[in-house]
Amino acid sequence: MLLKIYTKTGDDGTTGLQGKIRVLKSDPRIMAYGAVDEANASLGVALSYNLDDELIQSITSLQNELFVVGADLSNPHLENTKNRVTSQMVENLEKAIDRFESQLEPLQNFILPGGDIAASQIHLTRAIIRRAESYTVALKQTEEINENCIKFLNRFSDLLFVLARIINKRKGKKDIIWKS
Repeated sequence: MLLKIYTKTGDDGTTGLQGKIRVLKSDPRIMAYGAVDEANASLGVALSYNLDDELIQSITSLQNELFVVGADLSNPHLENTKNRVTSQMVENLEKAIDRFESQLEPLQNFILPGGDIAASQIHLTRAIIRRAESYTVALKQTEEINENCIKFLNRFSDLLFVLARIINKRKGKKDIIWKS
């Protein structure tokens, strides 16, 4: 059986969550996982630039993990443990941050987004992730969510900052220093 891309079920301004629950497309849950989806698409753009194999593998792995975050946020039934963000996923981000950061000079100043186009795209993705985190925190005010989602998004933005710096370093671009 072929699935059609259009179902017409959202023509009334609603969309489906896991568990056959329908909510408005403006629902905080939709805003949260919609921003996660936007960040995933932004990472896809970053992959279209000339990156080395390690960065391609790392970013592709991050995209897969963002799918888990989106699935977790789209499933309001916390008793269903399929596709849930775990503390191990958060720890893996921390390990990646430490691994990449060890290849960089310590920060002495604030830096501005920019440099290589791929690094700039990663900085843009970081900003989208920060919005996703804000939406997820707002969702937590009205509904129970998996707390690991917020931790994951927080670490994820940190990792993206480090990845943007790594890309600039590997491409021979200097970080742009903020001049106060």
